[in-house]
Amino acid sequence: MIRNATAVWNGSGKDGNGRVTTASHVLNQTPYSYKTRFENEPGTNPEELVAAAHAGCFTMKLSFVLNEKGFTPDSLQTKCEITFENGAITKSHLIVEGKVPGIDTQKFEECVKDAEQNCPISKLLNTAISSEAKLV
Repeated sequence: MIRNATAVWNGSGKDGNGRVTTASHVLNQTPYSYKTRFENEPGTNPEELVAAAHAGCFTMKLSFVLNEKGFTPDSLQTKCEITFENGAITKSHLIVEGKVPGIDTQKFEECVKDAEQNCPISKLLNTAISSEAKLV
């Protein structure tokens, strides 16, 4: 399986702009620029897209890990915070809240660590990855 997205950039790094499109068209000519990356102009940026990918991948992997341990979550919600410093992604921090019938905190945290270390995006990233978990 191969998934893809396309980025088109016009102009200089600081004054130019680009558009990102995914094959599914979930993102379709979505704007990004210096201002969307380093200021607060509307649009996306690579770090936000990495955060979305990591949150989504991790959450799905956590569901699989929980299933393997005999648990089915009612809900899982993950926020991913990407730290971008000095031109590099230096950390990805996953904050997950789960509603999982019958599980205790220790078992949930074990499952979270398993998913943190083994989701495909975690394996892709060459940076510090951490997480925190909360049952609701």
